[in-house]
Amino acid sequence: MTTTVPRRPQKASFRTRLLRLAETVTTPLLPEDYLDLVAPLRSGTALRGRIVAVRPETRDAATVVIQPGRGWRGHLPGQYVRLGVDVDGVRQWRAYSLTSVPDSQDGRITVTVKAIPDGKVSNHLVRRVRPGTIVQLDQAQGDFTLPAAAPERVLFLTAGSGITPVMAMLRAGLADRADVVLVHSAPTRDAVIFGAELRALAESGGLRLVERHTDVEGVLGVDELAALVPDHLDREAWACGPVGMLDAVEGYWSANGLADRLHTERFRPTVISPGEGGTVTFTGSGVTVEADGATPILDAGENAGVLMPSGCRMGICFGCVVPLRQGAVRDLRNGDLTTAVPGDGVLVQTCVSAAAGTCDIEL
Repeated sequence: MTTTVPRRPQKASFRTRLLRLAETVTTPLLPEDYLDLVAPLRSGTALRGRIVAVRPETRDAATVVIQPGRGWRGHLPGQYVRLGVDVDGVRQWRAYSLTSVPDSQDGRITVTVKAIPDGKVSNHLVRRVRPGTIVQLDQAQGDFTLPAAAPERVLFLTAGSGITPVMAMLRAGLADRADVVLVHSAPTRDAVIFGAELRALAESGGLRLVERHTDVEGVLGVDELAALVPDHLDREAWACGPVGMLDAVEGYWSANGLADRLHTERFRPTVISPGEGGTVTFTGSGVTVEADGATPILDAGENAGVLMPSGCRMGICFGCVVPLRQGAVRDLRNGDLTTAVPGDGVLVQTCVSAAAGTCDIEL
């Protein structure tokens, strides 16, 4: 006969018991929530960064210095990072070029932001954010970078904040390895981001700098490049700036059969035109519905058979928050618009948000 002896329950470890006790006294928060307050940059958590300083560059641009958390894997000059910034209680995601050299001694990274009219995040970062603020981070992305072996001759065509990814390349010592020409457009001399640094680099022989001040000289046309840089088509070229400029540059290089020698960076190619109501696509479910401007997205999704997370249905508990991948929604409580282009991943409350044009919801 076989006798079965009941297994004696193992005692929980001291650490496990301590955590259980902590959970009982911190409910409804968990101990991890308090750790986020005292050590937000620790390893093993979502990647974050702490803003260390904000340095003005021009009247409407500033460099934001960030100490990233331990999970940061570094970047290449020319890449960008997506920041998640809490503005008026709503987390917004935006992509900004990294302007710091890789692997700096202090481990810090920088992005340089130009405030744009009605830009919720850019104006917040340039004018309102304070040192000590915690931001969310993604890992560096983008292929607007130099090859491992830099070309002998390089041409940069930039305008406005399009100088930011190029500045990282210059700071990383490109001028020591290549013959560099930079053609940069800005409304005025004072509006040139990194103007003093660029001019000093040019004076030292590090590059040839051509400035175009558009308020006085007008917008630079691609047909003017031959006079400004006679060998421009013989150089490997990188261009970053407004959509109209990039369209013209791409057309010009293609017409000359040299499209493979041109590299461009486009951050926000999509234009959002808010309206009243529109087509809502639930990307994970593959469901598309037409919704009017008064119907919460939560209701529109449920009526179409989409499994929607929800809670109080009053905009209080945040149980219905999901990413808006692109498009526009309107807050039914106050009429505020929230817009996103691909890559933003802005979070919205579906129970109090209605379609304000075509929008894609990640569900």
